[in-house]
Amino acid sequence: MKKIRLSGHAVSRLLSRGSSEEEVTTAIREAKWEGAKENRLQCRKSFPYGKLWNAKAYNTKQVKAIFEDRENEIFVNTVYVFYF
Repeated sequence: MKKIRLSGHAVSRLLSRGSSEEEVTTAIREAKWEGAKENRLQCRKSFPYGKLWNAKAYNTKQVKAIFEDRENEIFVNTVYVFYF
């Protein structure tokens, strides 16, 4: 199993958007991979949430990772988080 490494940009985005490295790793390991821009890959995974985010209640949090499948690692370029 390849190591998953997050860029500095991805780490700053996941923190500011309310996600964790564990959720990103779970998404990459469990969700279906699809093509993305610039020869990268993407995946999405929904997680039960049931909390407030920016003073609004949400039941689900979806984590979307944009990454590269390199020879020796999976390199995460950025992370998006959606609440609904």
